[in-house]
Amino acid sequence: MLPVLIVGGSLVGLSASVFLGRLGVSHMVAERRAATSEHPRGRGNNMRTMELFRTAGLEPDIRQAASCLAGNHGILQTDRLSGGESSRWLSARLTGGAPEKGLCSTVRCACSQNDLEPVLLAHARRLGGDVRFGTELVSFTEEPDGVTCELRDRESGLTYTQRAAYLLAADGPRSPVRQRLGIGQSGQGDLFHNVSVTFRSKLLREVVDDQRFLVCYLNGTEGDGVLLPVDNEEKWVFHIPWFPERGQTLDSFTDTRIADHIRAAAGVRDLDVEVTGRAPWHAADRVADHYRQGRVFLIGDSAHEMPPTGAFGSNTGIQDAHNLAWKITAVLRGWAGEGLLDTYENERRPVALATIARAIEQAAREEHPGYAAAQSTAQSTDLMTVSLGYRYVSTAVSGADTEAPTIPEELRLDADPGTRAPHMTVVHDGEIKSTVDLYERSFVLLSGTADGPWPSAAEAAALRLGVPLVSYRVGAGLEFDLDTTDTGGDGGADWAAVHSVTPEGAVLVRPDGIVAWRSTDLPADPALELTRVLDDVLSR
Repeated sequence: MLPVLIVGGSLVGLSASVFLGRLGVSHMVAERRAATSEHPRGRGNNMRTMELFRTAGLEPDIRQAASCLAGNHGILQTDRLSGGESSRWLSARLTGGAPEKGLCSTVRCACSQNDLEPVLLAHARRLGGDVRFGTELVSFTEEPDGVTCELRDRESGLTYTQRAAYLLAADGPRSPVRQRLGIGQSGQGDLFHNVSVTFRSKLLREVVDDQRFLVCYLNGTEGDGVLLPVDNEEKWVFHIPWFPERGQTLDSFTDTRIADHIRAAAGVRDLDVEVTGRAPWHAADRVADHYRQGRVFLIGDSAHEMPPTGAFGSNTGIQDAHNLAWKITAVLRGWAGEGLLDTYENERRPVALATIARAIEQAAREEHPGYAAAQSTAQSTDLMTVSLGYRYVSTAVSGADTEAPTIPEELRLDADPGTRAPHMTVVHDGEIKSTVDLYERSFVLLSGTADGPWPSAAEAAALRLGVPLVSYRVGAGLEFDLDTTDTGGDGGADWAAVHSVTPEGAVLVRPDGIVAWRSTDLPADPALELTRVLDDVLSR
């Protein structure tokens, strides 16, 4: 029996394949499309997503794939590109280094879906993932010990059966898997609609000039929409507002109409415009009522839909996959109970709800073309806090603050249980790295005394429970496993202060980089206490 079958091989499905492959879990990806995406969308990879890709070894290839947009930053809003009367930067910088320094192991990256998917695919296959394009799920039947799936090769029409221990549905917002399970959705539904147009124009580069934006909102009375550069030369994307509720049909968006609309947005009547493609897309607020039914899990857009503002959609989905991958691995290998899988919904669904609320608020504040909601007067939570500061409350966390909001008003990463473990620059085995890089294949216990009892306590707990657990002593000096001596970057910080413990305390971090438990001081019996915590966290 195959351990995991992933239905859907777009950004989230391929990311799930990479994360499972890194953990050594055999799996298959069934994708109904014939190849990876050709449409440049979903380009905003936030700092948390890039941390996950960095730890998984993908970051250099992703940055290479994104090199053509490396110099583009921010969101520009104007009524017309040439000769406009109003212009302002809504966000002067969305990628780069300065805002994240000291908080993250890496920085944001603008890599469009058509560039990112091939990188994910190459790594997924290199890690042993059986990725099958042109393959669709026809039906599935859940049984006590697995899921029996009928798959069809779309080219030949041949069908075959594949059994899997678990089925992951990354099959998009109209998820056939979710519908067959009868899982309902909540939320406001459709918020606004666009027709996404890819086109070529050599002269538009001169109109844009040195305004190297990632996104440009055009809010003039004519030519309203959203312009995105693809290569800063001649390839572009334009999102034109579409109002099906007013009787507008997709057929009415002819090449001539589209070209005239883009010319009006540019303020250049004779602009060269060659339409190369178009596709409808819908900004919506929908969240599945449940993320799990038996052995079937929803990840990505099948679980939640949200507006594009803030670029939260694909990031939330990729982080869904990361949260679930280690938990399925733990259950498959016998060092966690089935109850651990229930924490996937308990942790990720509140994050989706809070993130969607923030994305909707931003769409109104930014006056996203095509969205007619009233502007909010409340102060928005900044993008970094939404991306890094979310908090989990579940049985897979011991000691979480159940009264704290899922996303705080201000970013505070100080090792509170349920939050992303703090980033620190350290030297490990002669190599400068982030502590975030250590969290992937096992639990990690951090402690701060060179000769304290925590390492032996970790060894005893791991041996007794059969749980992968690595212990690191953190401090300034070569006698520590992780040397915090200032490396010229953001090293030299005091480990105990960063993690809100005394020098005798310890922090237990899950394989997904989330703090599972924190002991501010030394308990009477560290091994017994650590064993008890792991037992609870892993639903044993």
